Amino acid sequence: MKQLITGLFVSAFVLGGSLAGATSALAQENAPHEGKTATEEHGGGTPHFPIKKPQEEDWSFAGPFGHYDKGQLQRGLKVYTEVCSACHSMNLVAFRMLEELGYSEAQVKTFAANYEVQDGPNAEGEMFTRKALPSDHFVSPFPNAEAAAAANNGAAPPDFSLIAKARGIERGFPTFVFDIFTQYQEGGADYIHALLNGYEEPPAGVEIAAGTHYNPYFANAAALAMAKPLNEGQVTYEDGSPQTVEQYSRDVASFLMWAAEPHLEERKRTGFMVLIFLLIFTGLIYLTKKSVYASKEH
Repeated sequence: MKQLITGLFVSAFVLGGSLAGATSALAQENAPHEGKTATEEHGGGTPHFPIKKPQEEDWSFAGPFGHYDKGQLQRGLKVYTEVCSACHSMNLVAFRMLEELGYSEAQVKTFAANYEVQDGPNAEGEMFTRKALPSDHFVSPFPNAEAAAAANNGAAPPDFSLIAKARGIERGFPTFVFDIFTQYQEGGADYIHALLNGYEEPPAGVEIAAGTHYNPYFANAAALAMAKPLNEGQVTYEDGSPQTVEQYSRDVASFLMWAAEPHLEERKRTGFMVLIFLLIFTGLIYLTKKSVYASKEH
């Protein structure tokens, strides 16, 4: 018994030390980084990025009953079309999917006709260009990845089709434990929103490569090749929404989340119905067990 009690005390001591260490590491990770380089923050060792972690934002599509705000998605499409599409493609998104944003079939046809796609070969065996149809996908601004890289200082802009699911920052302990219960899946949208709002002048003593732009929320380095893409009043909203960088970034992040997971609402409804079914099924199994063994001696 004495050995058992001693073992429990030792285990508790070790666990407490581990939790204290994890909490200390989390606090240091979220501490301000002003005036220091990423390398200095880590004692001259390998720096960890991002320097600042994105904050968890309030999204309409968050949680088990989340849903997309179609007005916000339409504004996000406008931001993507007028700003982001100059460099970033969405090769996996078809124009016809825009009907899910509340547009009519005629509006989608008109929108698609603004683009030209290559088709063919024709009867003479030659390729030709035509106006895009709803069945076509968003047109890439560059003919290939090499041309995209050459036009952007050697860094090809990533495709935006799945960017909101492909990007996300590890939240660490103990936050990820709570994410299991809150069903947090908005890391990509939080990252996009933080990145678009995070451009600033490098702190004193921080040097960045020529042609790059300091952003402490960038996941791979202290600076990135993309210049600040959004400015106040850059995109005109007809619905009276604020024409600010904060609103633009929120709207385009929501749109890119929809592009990456257009069936999110259906998935959540199906998941909720499955949970209800499992609860009812469990109750029926319990009642059946009680009925079968009611007359049995235990």
